[in-house]
Amino acid sequence: MRTIRAILIGVAIWILGVTAYIVSFNLSILKDRELQADIVLFLSVIPLVWFGSALYYKNDKTILGYKLGQTFLLVSIALDALITVPFFMKPVGIDHLTFFTSFSFCLVAFEFISVAALYYYIKVYLRTIKVNQ
Repeated sequence: MRTIRAILIGVAIWILGVTAYIVSFNLSILKDRELQADIVLFLSVIPLVWFGSALYYKNDKTILGYKLGQTFLLVSIALDALITVPFFMKPVGIDHLTFFTSFSFCLVAFEFISVAALYYYIKVYLRTIKVNQ
């Protein structure tokens, strides 16, 4: 596994995900802006992780998808703990415990690993089997 490459892609995914969340939170379409931002984040993580996985697997096809998804997730958790919660969530009254134990966070965490694993299975594993047959 090319760890630095996976971490840098994870940072890019986090930056784009946080940007989507903040922009959505500041646009008032639904009455519940937090729910609206959670929905936008949930929907934006799918293509972000898919594209991030595609970038990673261009040069390295040896790591399993769920491990790449875990790497992306751990990078996101670290950046959320260091930046998102203190600077964006604390001012609105959300602490680390509330943030990391919320249902929406757990759903997005599952999504990170699932999408990366699905990308690996569809785009890497199945093609490897076809080539070897």
